[in-house]
Amino acid sequence: MSRVGLIAVVALLAVHPGDRAAHSATRRQTPVVLWAWERREDLRFIAPATASVAYLAGTVRLRGETVAVRPRLQALILPRGTTREPVVRIETDHQTRPVLSAPQRRQTVDAIIHLAHPDAGSELQIDFDAAVSERAFYRALLAELRDHLPSGARLSITALASWCYGDDWLEGLPIDEAVPMLFRMGSDDATVRRRLAAGIDFRSPLCRHSVGVAVDEPLPFVPTDRRLYLFAPQAWSAANYLAATAPAPRSR
Repeated sequence: MSRVGLIAVVALLAVHPGDRAAHSATRRQTPVVLWAWERREDLRFIAPATASVAYLAGTVRLRGETVAVRPRLQALILPRGTTREPVVRIETDHQTRPVLSAPQRRQTVDAIIHLAHPDAGSELQIDFDAAVSERAFYRALLAELRDHLPSGARLSITALASWCYGDDWLEGLPIDEAVPMLFRMGSDDATVRRRLAAGIDFRSPLCRHSVGVAVDEPLPFVPTDRRLYLFAPQAWSAANYLAATAPAPRSR
């Protein structure tokens, strides 16, 4: 029988005492989304009308038959009315490869729902750099996860840029969008930037809604109708937020 290793079972997601309304903020798609990763983030300087927050709710690590769950342990402080999007990261152990069985998949889905509660009822994002050998597991997991979400809830995934230009494995996934991560692209960096600069859009329609960029890398040419997910390698501040959101050319 597979085992579930719980590092912790309660996410310590802190909200500023005066900003409890952030939990019940009206869901809307803002043109800018800040990724808030595993660190203390005080984002009271953002404008909720134009920027929302996709926060790391926790990480699920698959190893052998086990599913280890680590919830967010750092405070997230938001202004009143901010739209929140929980993000759950999935990692696989490279030394002891996961079995990727049906029981392990069900446990992973349960862990995701637990970590993302209560915000998963409206919007949820999964971050998993699935290898080719893990794609069938990921596809089945997304389908099961979709069945557990309320009707109308949006489900998105982060996507390697190569997925959006490569084969058709994204097609048919039960998701609303795949967010191509146009940073830390390694050997694909020059090719992806060259294609975008030439006006060659992503092959997959799922990748044509939003893009993810980093504030410490040159901004690629992207169509102006895309929503921007912004990643910062260090804690967000008013200065780097304003610099990242300042009007600038985003396409030819």
